[in-house]
Amino acid sequence: MKLLGRILLASSAIVLAIGAWIHTAGFDRMSAGVAKSDLNPFLGRGLKVLWLQDSTIAIVLAIVFAVVAIRPAAASKPVIVLLALVAVMTAALTYYFIGNFFGGHIFLVAGIAAILGGFLWPEATKP
Repeated sequence: MKLLGRILLASSAIVLAIGAWIHTAGFDRMSAGVAKSDLNPFLGRGLKVLWLQDSTIAIVLAIVFAVVAIRPAAASKPVIVLLALVAVMTAALTYYFIGNFFGGHIFLVAGIAAILGGFLWPEATKP
């Protein structure tokens, strides 16, 4: 089942990378909307940080899952599952605060694929 675990992690990495690209591409539109709004400037800047932070989390997880899919010894089963929970919890927060939104679906699919890949990951060998 090691191959299936690697495929799931690679799929998760691809989904997260595409999601990060889509999210980052929307930054200018969001910034223009904030500029036109009457939002407190501090909150507007905070929204910009959180927007790019979400993209950063997605791309970092994508890189980690891609590295682990390529080099299986790079992470253990618990580390993979814990990192995948970041994506799943991001999806849960997205659904709670925004509702049925495509970004939540991306994080959920990627997180579940990574969790399944983590559960299928071979146990670490003892030296």
